[in-house]
Formats: sequence, structure tokens, C-alpha cells
Amino acid sequence: MTTGSKKFGEFDGSSVRGALLGEILRALGLRDVPVTFVSDERLPSAFAVSELAAASFGAAGTALAHYRADAGQSVPDVTVDQRLASLWFGVSAAPVGWSVPPLFDSIAGDYPSADGFIRLHTNAPLHKAAALSVLRTEPERDAVAAAVRQGRAADLESAIVAAGGCAAEMRTIAAWQAHPQGAAVAQEPLIAWSSGATGRIAQVNGPYLQGVKVLDLTRILAGPVATRLLAGLGAEVLRIDPPGWSEPSVEADITLGKRCARLDLKASSGRSAFLALLSEADVLVHGYREGALDGLGLGHEVRAATRPGLVDISLNAYGHTGPWSGRRGFDSLVQMSCGIADAGRSAYGTDGPRPLPVQALDHATGMLMAAAAIEGLRRQRADGQGWSAKLSLARTAWLLCPTLGPPGGARLEPRRDDYAQAPENTPWGEARRLRPALQLSHAPMRWALPATGLGAHEPHWAASH
Repeated sequence: MTTGSKKFGEFDGSSVRGALLGEILRALGLRDVPVTFVSDERLPSAFAVSELAAASFGAAGTALAHYRADAGQSVPDVTVDQRLASLWFGVSAAPVGWSVPPLFDSIAGDYPSADGFIRLHTNAPLHKAAALSVLRTEPERDAVAAAVRQGRAADLESAIVAAGGCAAEMRTIAAWQAHPQGAAVAQEPLIAWSSGATGRIAQVNGPYLQGVKVLDLTRILAGPVATRLLAGLGAEVLRIDPPGWSEPSVEADITLGKRCARLDLKASSGRSAFLALLSEADVLVHGYREGALDGLGLGHEVRAATRPGLVDISLNAYGHTGPWSGRRGFDSLVQMSCGIADAGRSAYGTDGPRPLPVQALDHATGMLMAAAAIEGLRRQRADGQGWSAKLSLARTAWLLCPTLGPPGGARLEPRRDDYAQAPENTPWGEARRLRPALQLSHAPMRWALPATGLGAHEPHWAASH
């Protein structure tokens, strides 16, 4: 892994953006098509976050262009607005007269330990309970901070993970390269492809993905970003969550264009209902840890037999191989583990971790997942086979880390003209939605459904009832 050496004034954003797009397209197995990039505005970071945002949107547009070309349809001109892409990597919905709950729990965050720093992710009650059980303290930030200062970061990380929680020691890029998991991820492709048995080909009845059925088994945040884009291209997206699960801080942002239902996959009735939905799906997107669906009796062989020809897109936090392949993880934790937060600290000269200004690993991986789904559909139509693609946040981090350089960019605040003219009516109240960052000449992206709460719909395909 190499890092940048130019001064920010010499930073060639278009060159970095082009290199990132080229690497993503090679992972997709696609040749370049012309992509027009508008704006060179950058988020504040020592990494090329905005260039990655624009490149990942460009990859999705390129995948769609190939999808249409192989169907004998005219190829749309693809334009990406880097400013809007950067904003979509943040929050796409601006509430009007109401507010969104905080993204993180009151004790989640970065803490100094006896020998470094550690991040705790405690949004889920079980994860919070695990951290508190190891730290043996009350759920108060000062008490947690005092307990963390008494231990070594690596020991605390291991103990909290072993207890069923989520934590990450802040490592350097070099330490991650030497770590068994970092070394395993470095050997993984950005997108790991495999083909399966022949089966039914998705029937498209519109300019882009109209008629394609996408079954969404993902949570915060990369998977929902992927299916949100697919919904904006006309796919019917049905998201399935377990009973009681909620994501109040992001639901208005990432349920756009989707129908959201609940099933208990641990119950036989829930699994039967899921398999019935899967038999009609064209694409499955899931973010369960490696082997977790197998434990529910929904492993790859079951899925492939239920829907021959399925396009199966899977996400893992820390990679699909190596000792941490089954570890729970989130964007903020992976940034700590792989060296991004430490590299930012060094670049800015701060005492504590300096993460990316947005959850770029989540958003970029989500865009790559959407591009892989489109490319999987193209391949399915060409050879009749099912296709699977595996991606991970940790592998996306390897894509971003070589762009490290001196700090640059500036805080981007949405302007009035960054939003669509008409407000969106959501269950929580009106919201202003960012205009699409990906612009296609034949038909604009549009979402047929506003954002909605999880579990707002029944678990069936709209076209089936």
C-alpha cells in the first residue's frame, strides 16, 4: 500500500477519481464508458473521500450503461455531480419541522485506553450490555471512560468481542497490514464473483430496472444504500427486518423507494415465508456475517435451489476470509481497525482518532454492491446463470487507503438548489431530499415511494397482490 506525497495544492482530484473508477470497473469486469464528472468540491479529509464518492456513483452508472447496451438498448450518457455525491455520502433527507434521533448511543464513541484508543459501538442493546459487562461499570460516559483508561486497547477489544459486543482498537495502517485479518483482506478481490446454476432471467419492463425484484436483508448502512439506489432505478425493493428491530436515526434516509416488512427468520414460519418471497426474487442483498444465514437454514445452496439464477450480493464488515470473517463490524469500527482513523490523526496532528468526515466505507461499498447487482443481472441475461458477489467494508478501505495525502477539502453544507423542488411526505413529516448525484440522459432517477418506517408493509411483493 502506498500513500500520496503531493501537497494539497498539487492534488489532482480528477486523476485520483479516474484511478478509483478504473479499479472499481476492473473489479466489476467492465470496460470504461464515458462518464462526465461535474464539480471538484471535496469533503475535508486526508483521504480522497469525495473522489471515491463520485467514482462509486460513476461505477453504478457504468454498470447500468453496459446492462442496457447488452440488451440492445441505447446507452445513456452518465454524469456524476461530485458535490452531490459527497452529500449523499452523508444524509440525503433534511427534515422540515421535525428532527432525527442521534446516530450513536450515548456511550458509543472513541475512548483513550492505557496504551492507545478504542472505539465502542453500543447502539444495539445487546452490544451495549456486552461492553458494560466487560468494563463493569454503569452506562454513563464518564464512568465508561474511567474504566477504559484502566485497560489495554487490544485486551478490551478482545474481551468485548468475546462477550458479544462491538469494539475496535485504533491501529496504524502498518499494524493492520501485519495483522492476520488485514493480510487476509489484502488478498481478497474488491468484488469476489462466482457463478451458479441456470435459472429464470429477470424480466425488465422499463428504461432501467423496472420489473426487477430485489429482496433486501440488510441493516445499517451499506446494504440499505445499495438497495436505495436500485429502487431509484425502478427496481421493486422489499426490505425484511426481524420483529422489534428499528433504526430511527437513519430510516428516513435509507428506506427511500422501498417497502419494509418483518419476518422472524429464526421461526419456521418466518423462514417459509422468506423462501416464498425468495422464489420470486431476482436479486438478494444480504449483510449477515459469514455463515450466519447457514445457521438459519438459509445457506447458499438453499438460496440457489429456491431461486435458480438468483443474483446474490453479500456484505461482510471485516472480509470473507481470515480469523475475523465472522466478527460483527460497522464502518466506524473498520476505520479504527484498518488505520484510517490513526492516519487522519497523524495528518491533522490531533491527539485522538480522526475518522473520515462521513461513513464513506459504508456508502462506497453500498454503491459497489448496487453496481455488482446490476452487473449480475447483465451476466444472468447473457448466460442464464445465477451470479454471486461478495464485498466487505474492510476491502473497500484498502481501495481508499492509497489516496492518503495532506489534509484538504472543506465542509460542504447543502444549498437550496441541492434539493429536489417538491418536498417528500414521510411518516415523520415533510422532508427535502437531495437531487440524484447520478444523472442519466434517458430517464432521470426517481423513487416511486417515499421513505417509510420499518415494518410498515406486509411481507409480500407488491406486484403479487
